[in-house]
Amino acid sequence: MITAKEYAARRRELMSMMQGNSIAVIASGREKVRSKDIHYPYKQATNLTYLCGFAEPESVLVLTPGRAQGECVLFCREKDKLRETWDGYRTGPERAVIDFGVDDAFPIGDLDEILPGMLEGKERVYFSIGRDAEFDRHLMEWVNEVRGKKGRGTPPPGEFVDVDHLLSEMRLIKTAAELKLMRKAGEISARAHCRAMKVAKPGIFEYQLQAEIEHEFIHSGASAPAYTSIVGGGANGCILHYVENRKKINNGDLVLIDAGCEFENYAADITRTFPINGKFSPEQAAIYDIVLDAQLQAIAALKPGAPYSGANDATVRVITQGLRDLGILQGDVSELIEQESYKEFYMHSSGHWLGMDVHDVGDYKIDNQWRVYEPGMVVTVEPGIYISPDNKLVAEKWRGLAVRIEDDIAITKTGYEDLTSTVPKTRHDIESLMAG
Repeated sequence: MITAKEYAARRRELMSMMQGNSIAVIASGREKVRSKDIHYPYKQATNLTYLCGFAEPESVLVLTPGRAQGECVLFCREKDKLRETWDGYRTGPERAVIDFGVDDAFPIGDLDEILPGMLEGKERVYFSIGRDAEFDRHLMEWVNEVRGKKGRGTPPPGEFVDVDHLLSEMRLIKTAAELKLMRKAGEISARAHCRAMKVAKPGIFEYQLQAEIEHEFIHSGASAPAYTSIVGGGANGCILHYVENRKKINNGDLVLIDAGCEFENYAADITRTFPINGKFSPEQAAIYDIVLDAQLQAIAALKPGAPYSGANDATVRVITQGLRDLGILQGDVSELIEQESYKEFYMHSSGHWLGMDVHDVGDYKIDNQWRVYEPGMVVTVEPGIYISPDNKLVAEKWRGLAVRIEDDIAITKTGYEDLTSTVPKTRHDIESLMAG
C-alpha cells in the first residue's frame, strides 16, 4: 500500500513545483447516477487519490505552500449516522486529519465560507482546468467574491494554471511502492487469463469467459476490472474496443481477451489471443507468430534513454514484413511502411503509459520530440493484426482473424521488467496450458 509518508512526499513535491504565492485546489470526482436513485460504483478523481488517498465523494483538497495555519487542508463530508446506515462509513473531518495526514480538515459544507479567504492575496490558482464545468463555475464564484473585496486591499488571483500537467509528470515515474502494487495487479490479471484459457472450449459464450476472469480479479483482492473487459471470439476480435461479449465462440475460432484488474488504485492491462479448441490452425499460427515476434522485438527496444517511438517502429517493421511474406501485403517493405499500408491491418500504436489509469497520464513528446524512457515508467506493449471478415482483397482463409498480445513493462535502471510475464504467450505454452 501507499503510506501516509509517501502521500505527504507527493504533496511536498507538487508544492515545490508551484510558483510563489499560489494555491492548488483538487476536486473529487462526482457520483454518477445509473438509474433513478441508483449510482454507479464510485471512483475517486485520480489526482486526489494520488495526493492523499482519500476515496470519498464530495471532497476537495487544498494545498497552500507556506500557509502558517497548515499547507494541506481537506474538505469532506461530515459524519452522519443516518446516511452511514444507508450508504456506508464516512471518515469525517476529525478522523481525516489522523488517517490521511492532512494539516486540517473541514466539513465540505463550509467550503463556500472558507475557500474564498484562502484565495485572498494569491497570485495564481492551480486546478484541473476544464475537467468539471460545475466546479469551474464554483471556483470562479469564489474568485469573484475575492474580486469584490479588491477595494479593501484584497487582490484576487490573476492567473489560472492547469495542475494536471505537473501531476502527470509526477505520476509518470513510479516509486518502488507503486511498482509493487502494479506487480500485484499484473500477477492477479495473469492468473485470470490463465483461468480463462483453462476453461475455454468450443460453444462457450464470451460472457462466460468474462465471468471467469472477473471472478479471479475479485477473489484475489482486486477492487474491480481496470476497464471494461474485452472478450472477442472469431471476427469480434477485429473490433478493437469490443465490449458486448455476448456471442457463442465456435470451434475453430480464435478468442481475443483484453482484460486487467485494478489493485489498490493501480491498473494492469493484458491481452492474450488463443484458439478456443486449444490448437492453432496453420493460418492462425502464421498471424500469431508475426504478432509475437513484433511484441518481443518491441520489448527488447525498451531501456533507459531509448526513444518512446522505438517500440512502435519495431512493431511496424515486423508486422509489415510478416504480412508481405504471407502475401497479404505486396511490394517493397520500406515503401509499404512509408505509405502506411500496414494500417489496414494494424491501426493503433504499440502501447501507452500505464499506472493509476489504464491509459495513464504523461506526455509522449517534449518540444515535439519523442521523449526517452526513464526508470520508473510503465508502458504497455500490444501489437496486433486484424483482418476484417469483409476484406475481399485478401484470401478468404485470412479473413476474420485477429491477434493482439499485450504485456505491462516497467523501465528499470538497466533495462526492463515484465510485470505480466506469468501468463503464457508462445503457441506451445498456450496449447500446453489448455491441454492440461
